[in-house]
Amino acid sequence: MAYIDETLVFESDKVYYTDDLGTEFQVMMTWEDSIMKASADYICEGGGDILEIGFGMGISAGYIQANSISSHTIVENHPQMIVKAKAWAEGKSNVTIVEGDWYDVKDSLSTYDGIFYDTWADENTSSFVSELSNLTKSGTRVTWWNNFTDTDDVFFIDGTTYQTVSVTPDSNIYFNGNTYYLPKKQF
Repeated sequence: MAYIDETLVFESDKVYYTDDLGTEFQVMMTWEDSIMKASADYICEGGGDILEIGFGMGISAGYIQANSISSHTIVENHPQMIVKAKAWAEGKSNVTIVEGDWYDVKDSLSTYDGIFYDTWADENTSSFVSELSNLTKSGTRVTWWNNFTDTDDVFFIDGTTYQTVSVTPDSNIYFNGNTYYLPKKQF
């Protein structure tokens, strides 16, 4: 079953689903808070127009909004997350929610001053790097979720630097180190 067809469970400290065998797959957890803040602060350093791919629990979205920005576009593909994102965005005039897979809607997107890519079970992850030139302006700051517990990451983009963030993860299936390496790339 594809991720967008899974029924998510929303608890105060995590969002997850359980497969047919009873295995719990955490989509996002509150222990990621310091990572989300560091990610938002990095991509928003210059203000401007911000693209967030993946809404999750809305933690990074809240931190993005705490910065001085012009616009905040959120792309989300999971039907339950879209409902949460729309409810979160109510009353925020600079927020636009785009429904669908980021790859499917990429041609309708603009160019941005900051981009944060943090998806779950994205079938188009391998296309992210090749599409960046269509989404970035000169000087755009980009970061993404990094499952690696060192300065390697899934994209291996030349010139990427890393900021260390100390974390204490709750038990999960996707990250179990105490140091998170936040990728930082400016285009």
